[in-house]
Amino acid sequence: MILLRHGQSEFNLHFTATKRDPGIADPRLTELGHAQAQAAAEALAAEPIRRIICSPYTRALQTAAPVAKRLNLPVHITPTVRERYAFSCDIGSPRTALGVAWPHLDFSGIDEIWWPPIEEPDHGIEARARLFRAEMAALPDWQETLVVSHWGFILAMTGERVMNGEWLRCDPTGPGPEGILWRAPHASVVKP
Repeated sequence: MILLRHGQSEFNLHFTATKRDPGIADPRLTELGHAQAQAAAEALAAEPIRRIICSPYTRALQTAAPVAKRLNLPVHITPTVRERYAFSCDIGSPRTALGVAWPHLDFSGIDEIWWPPIEEPDHGIEARARLFRAEMAALPDWQETLVVSHWGFILAMTGERVMNGEWLRCDPTGPGPEGILWRAPHASVVKP
């Protein structure tokens, strides 16, 4: 399957510049983020994708939209592939608000408040990634799946860090990463 990190968000833009949480809940994509989403749609058009799974965060939904349009596929929403809750950007939008903003998408499978109330520990997101890996491995066509997600979830799935708009392949039938380094030594915090 392919894991795609969402395009640059308003949070990413400000956090990268200041290294401080700018207090933006469920941020939207920037102009660059939209361009990254469009570039991903073009690049992924040649891939044998038959299923798109997406996080309910607005930045992920906005990234999935051009891919879904280009491939003429529905987007399946699940909080399982959401970002690790640690910053203001990880406060989501309630299900009803998402339904109003995205009336063509089905949010009926998620709770009204689908993000956690407190910071998610390392082992929490790693457990979610293991669960998702097992669910995907059980599907006979997992190779045809695109997952639009976030820095932390992709790190938990693969042990690799990706930049906004980047994607990589992941074999859920293989072993997951061991000893994930969540905080790189002598480096600034990287955030979705």
